Amino acid sequence: MADKIVIVGGVAGGANVAAQIRRNDNESGITLFDKGEQVAFSTCGMPYYIGGVVDKREHLLVSSDKIAGKFDINLQTNTEVIAIDREHKQLTYQDSTGEHQTSYDKLILSPGASAKKPELEGMNDKRTFTLHSIPDMDAIEHYIETDKPQNCAIVGAGFIGLEMVENMQARGIDCTIIDRNEQVMKLVDADQACIIEDHLKAKNVRLLLDDGLESFSSNGATLNLTSGKSVQADMTIMAVGIKPNTKLAGESGLEIGETGAIKVNDYMQTNDPDIYALGDAIQTNDLLTGEPRHVALAGPAHRQAFILVNHLQGDCTPYAGIQGTAIFKVFDLSAGAAGLNKAVLNHLGINYKEAAHEALSHAGYYPGAEKISLKVLFDAENGRIYGAQAVGREGVDKRLAVLATAMKAKMTVYDLSELELGYAPPYSSPKDPINILGYKAAGMLEA
Repeated sequence: MADKIVIVGGVAGGANVAAQIRRNDNESGITLFDKGEQVAFSTCGMPYYIGGVVDKREHLLVSSDKIAGKFDINLQTNTEVIAIDREHKQLTYQDSTGEHQTSYDKLILSPGASAKKPELEGMNDKRTFTLHSIPDMDAIEHYIETDKPQNCAIVGAGFIGLEMVENMQARGIDCTIIDRNEQVMKLVDADQACIIEDHLKAKNVRLLLDDGLESFSSNGATLNLTSGKSVQADMTIMAVGIKPNTKLAGESGLEIGETGAIKVNDYMQTNDPDIYALGDAIQTNDLLTGEPRHVALAGPAHRQAFILVNHLQGDCTPYAGIQGTAIFKVFDLSAGAAGLNKAVLNHLGINYKEAAHEALSHAGYYPGAEKISLKVLFDAENGRIYGAQAVGREGVDKRLAVLATAMKAKMTVYDLSELELGYAPPYSSPKDPINILGYKAAGMLEA
């Protein structure tokens, strides 16, 4: 193990790495630089604080002092690393007192990603927001409290956009969603997205799909769309995606992959063996196809931290690849997906079939049963599962978890019918919807 380890960036990647290193190594010095004030916080919880579901801001935060003390870390917040001298293994960083240098034996980059905010004509930054950091969250909350907006335009119908629409309406703010795509949530296929769209409309959300934001006018209160339509909004939330923070790595000669993120090997090493990277800033390979992917999710970042630290400590357990299992809530619906959807499979030219099944979440005679829609995409020859999707009001999370596990285990659709899943009337039916989905899919291969 190196004597001096420097980590750039915190949250799910860097903070987790620091904690894991210290659990097995009491000797090495660990320094963690973060350009923000908070080194560890829940990004995923921010929409729910704005919506009032999480009632206290501090519930999203982990005390920096507590982290530094518990894991014996030299923690430098509000400090930005601006250069890496790989030849001499030295960093240049900047804080409130100026520029300084420090050396490293091993360097770990966890710079994360930034929310995209296109520079558009007429944009008013005082009423246009992104949501990717605690200061972003605080700015939205402050605006709602002080300016009392009545309506909001949300540009982008991905995770943040759909989570925010629910939480903004919980604050009494009417919402319009604008997205360039023909459907909400590109993670799922169009048939599953339709269920989400119908639910949004039932909740009085205005949907403007297959349309884009071109410019603002009226001091940022009018959104002018590609179609010629306009939307009036007291505030706008730009939820059009993120971009990996690669400036430091790129300027240091570290390889950037075809996805635009930092390229690493199976042990999270960059092309410099003494520099590792993980989290939202890196490119990994797809678990199923081996194709490069950039997936920004907390679960994979935690696994990457485990792989990275083990390698630092002499264990060569490779990262198996990214599966991209994700779930989100929008009003009364849950929706999730694992693996690859139709758009990706078509792009890759993979020969596949698809099977879908709509069922009740548990026994129909037991009160509270709700419709659930399940779908699998699978190899047209051998039935190996490439992707899975689930949408419904109840029981989505456990079905998605089973399907994601089946994919990880390289199961086929034939195996789904054989799974022995827990049954009682409040939870399922004797043949779970996953079993029936398996029978349907297997029948398509045997036909």
